[in-house]
Amino acid sequence: MYLQHFGLRHAPLGKDAGELWDDGALAHLKERFNWLLQSPGIGLLTGEPGVGKTAALRSLTASLNPHRYQVLYQAETDFGRFDIYRGLARSLGVEPSYRRAQLWRDIKQRVHEMVDTKQLQPLWIVDEAQNLPLEFFRDFPSFLNFAFDSRDLMTVWLVGHSSLSQTLERAPYAALASRIGVRVQFKAVLERERFAALVGHAMKAAGCQHTLLSDSALEMLRQASKGLPRQAGRIVCTAMRLAVPKGLNHLPDDVLQQAIGELQ
Repeated sequence: MYLQHFGLRHAPLGKDAGELWDDGALAHLKERFNWLLQSPGIGLLTGEPGVGKTAALRSLTASLNPHRYQVLYQAETDFGRFDIYRGLARSLGVEPSYRRAQLWRDIKQRVHEMVDTKQLQPLWIVDEAQNLPLEFFRDFPSFLNFAFDSRDLMTVWLVGHSSLSQTLERAPYAALASRIGVRVQFKAVLERERFAALVGHAMKAAGCQHTLLSDSALEMLRQASKGLPRQAGRIVCTAMRLAVPKGLNHLPDDVLQQAIGELQ
C-alpha cells in the first residue's frame, strides 16, 4: 500500500533493489570476486549485520554463467560441522553419508566430476559463517586438499560478522587463515555525504520522483541507522507506512522519529 502511495517500484534499500549503490566498495569486492573465479581459493567477506554483504554477493553471482559456475549458498551454519558438509553434499546432488570420511570422499568425487568432466566450477558461499562450529575451521583445510593438495577446485566465500576475522586469527585456525587468498571488509556508511548519496540512490532506484526527507530527517536517519543500509531501509519503510494514513507525500521529521521509536 505504501509503495503505491509514494509511487515506488520497490522498497528503498530493500532486497528487491536492482542496481546497488557503489562508492568503490562493491567494485573492490567484484575485482577480488573475479580473482577467485580465475584462481579458485578462499575469500573472507566481513562486516556488521545489515551492511550489505549478502546483497553484494547476490548481485555478483546473478551475472555468472550457469554453464560455467554452480553457486552453492548455505546460511544454516548454527549446527555441527558434520551437518555443514551434509548440506553441501545435498546442494551438489550427493546423498550424504553418515560417516564423515565417506561423506568427504563423495563430495570430493562430485567436485572432481564437475570440474574435469563438465568444466563446471563450484562456488560455495557460506553465509553467517561466524556461527560455524570451531571444529569446522580446524578441519576445513583438510577437506580442501585435492590431489595431494596440488589442485584448487573450489571457490569458497566465508561471509560473516567482523568477529569472524578475529576468530580466524587464533593459532588453532592458522592453517585455514593461511589459505585465505582474499579478505574484504564492508563498513557502515557513516559519513554524511556518503550516506546522503546512498539514500538518494536508493530512492531514485525505487522510482521516487521527489525528495521525501529533509536534511535534518536525513541526519536523524543516519544516526539512528548507524550507517547500516538494512536498518536505514527498515526505518524509511516504517515511516512511509506511518505517513500513508496521514495523507503525506513526504516524511516529516516527527514521522521519521516515530518510525525510529517503533523499531527500538
